[in-house]
Amino acid sequence: MTRQGIKGLVVTADDFGLSLEVNEAVERAHRGGILTAASLMVSAPAAADAIRRARRLPRLRVGLHVVLVEGAATLARTRVAALVDGDGRFPAETARHGIGILCSSVRRRQLALEIGAQFAAFRATGLALDHVDAHRHFHLHPLLSGEIIRHALQHGAPFVRAPREPAGVLLRIERRRRRLDQILVAPFARLLAARLRRAGVPTCDQVFGLAWSGAMTCERLLGLLAHLPEGLSEIYTHPATGGAFAGAAAGYRYAAEFAALTAPEVIEAAARCGARLGGFADFR
Repeated sequence: MTRQGIKGLVVTADDFGLSLEVNEAVERAHRGGILTAASLMVSAPAAADAIRRARRLPRLRVGLHVVLVEGAATLARTRVAALVDGDGRFPAETARHGIGILCSSVRRRQLALEIGAQFAAFRATGLALDHVDAHRHFHLHPLLSGEIIRHALQHGAPFVRAPREPAGVLLRIERRRRRLDQILVAPFARLLAARLRRAGVPTCDQVFGLAWSGAMTCERLLGLLAHLPEGLSEIYTHPATGGAFAGAAAGYRYAAEFAALTAPEVIEAAARCGARLGGFADFR
């Protein structure tokens, strides 16, 4: 949607439904901060609480956070037995899991069923589907992105995340080398963006959150707001009211991200940055 002089911004919280601490932070950062959207894990332990909160927050745009790694499956374990352990959970190691999908048609068929089940579970909430993304960006897998796109079109998702993060903007805020995972993600993100474009599914012009995943501090948010490019941008975050909960990622600064989203100086910077804030559906 890039247009000269036009700026749009979506500020998203991933992992909505992972825990009560995450859900509380999402609600508070939306009511009293700059958070405009959240990505729901439909099978996470606190998903029901997240859905109840979303229903009383009509301006919070909610999308589907597809979970195919490091989380519980939506389908019964017997229907996705090639993918999950005895507790019905997907593996946390993404590289090996991704290679296994490449090598097994059975795993690919079961993943297709699981993706469909997660879209159906979201539809059953009655919430409007604002966007689609995936836990740990697993939708970048070339054999899964087509399935994600197919369901996004079928369910009328306004946007799908393609995490193309412009290094030049980050370097204006912090002078540091790109991490290996950023370098590895970049070509897959470009490939997904091209596939989305061909399918007629919108995506953002740029996405911020990969380099500073779990560490989107107040200083970094202020830097991004000061250097926000033209076009539609997404800043995705991982807020929680505390970091000691089941499913918390090691090293993530959950409370610091929540504090950043609600900091008065960040709210003021967002108001004067020249960008219109909203959910993805607001920029359709």
